[in-house]
Amino acid sequence: MNKWQKEDLKYIWHPCSQMKDYEELPPIVVERAEGINLYDIDGNCYKDVVSSWWCNLLGHCNPGINSAIKHQLDTLEHVIFANFTHKPAIVLCQKLAEVLPKGLCKFNFADNGSAAIEMSMKMSFQYHQQIGNTHKTRFMALSDAYHGETIGALSAGACDLYSAIYKPILMDVVRVSGPDCYRCPYGKTRDNCRCECFEKAEKTFEQYGNETCAMLVEPLLQGSAGMKVYPPLYLTKLRELCNKYNVHLIADEIATGYGRTGKMFAFDWSGVSPDIMCLSKGLTGGYMPMSLCVTTQEIYDAFYADYLSGKAFMHSHTYAGNPLGCSAAVEVLNILKDENIIENAYARSGFFNNMIEKKFLDILNVGEVRHIGLINAIEIVKDRDTKESFNPALRLGYQIYKKALKRGVLLRPLGDVIYFNPPLIICEDDMRYVTDIARDCTIEALNEL
Repeated sequence: MNKWQKEDLKYIWHPCSQMKDYEELPPIVVERAEGINLYDIDGNCYKDVVSSWWCNLLGHCNPGINSAIKHQLDTLEHVIFANFTHKPAIVLCQKLAEVLPKGLCKFNFADNGSAAIEMSMKMSFQYHQQIGNTHKTRFMALSDAYHGETIGALSAGACDLYSAIYKPILMDVVRVSGPDCYRCPYGKTRDNCRCECFEKAEKTFEQYGNETCAMLVEPLLQGSAGMKVYPPLYLTKLRELCNKYNVHLIADEIATGYGRTGKMFAFDWSGVSPDIMCLSKGLTGGYMPMSLCVTTQEIYDAFYADYLSGKAFMHSHTYAGNPLGCSAAVEVLNILKDENIIENAYARSGFFNNMIEKKFLDILNVGEVRHIGLINAIEIVKDRDTKESFNPALRLGYQIYKKALKRGVLLRPLGDVIYFNPPLIICEDDMRYVTDIARDCTIEALNEL
């Protein structure tokens, strides 16, 4: 352990970690980065194929984004966003309005994904209170959902790893049994189903729809649940159901937006629009902490009144609309458009998907390889026929993670689901390299059981 690692452990409590694990695997001290490569203080290279928690969109130290932030830094670093504004924020909204799903046109700024989720929930609740729907006081969300770590967002989530201990202080959210395409109880596959599982949503709405103000959903991809992929038809049906019961549909596109699924937004695959969309992560290319809660004119109008009416949305964040973040976000949109980033990434995704299937499906303990866009997930199971999982105490995914790090690939498995969620600029040579390493480490870890 070097001196910097010792000093880190002396002071820092790392996120989403059991710090005792760091006795065996101390934090890697990163000194610089370029493209998908991270370099530590000893010169070792690590391929960042999880996009540093899914946010790095265009590679580390992208010259265009670097330049935009440097220019902005010499002009305006921050200003209060109440009664003040600036050009980067205005331009960002102009550009996003051109590519967002139809109807989304009003932008409220925050500084992280969880904050945007909280904002969307408060916005929906207050809307219904102000138009006379005072009976609508609850929220719905899917089983296995993940929406963030603050109390409201954590309440909407359903991953016990993050929320179980906090249940006594969480909101009572109505849980909709969501799609599970790998372990489909109807015996269907993603390619041949008509979302028969949606009957569960219909029954839940029938019971709770009238008292619900909003339904939160991770569109097409439930990330923290193990990169669970489900069909666009589910969103189409959910839109119809929300319309029927006058329930807002909140799209958590924090992880799925900005080309991760092969289109600008995951909702673009469905042909329908949400009432509120939350954005973060790729929004600034992974550079600056910033998020957006985007909504419709109809929702906005319910808050537009004389001040003494008490209808204003009294929600704020100190760094809302930060000019540095907005400048980065504007440049991200410029690069995506000028270089056809999303289209080119989607064109390469078939190569990536096919290669991973060939390299992993011959491993007997690989239950499924699933993918959407450049995102690929490999679920490792104890028994392929029964789909029985390994005992979590074995921490099989963590063993694979440690082995891959030693060979220069940053994987961060979700339980026993190994996944790739790389920057959109990843090249085919890097695809070959990281999948070879991941396959070798997976086989090695399985052989040690």
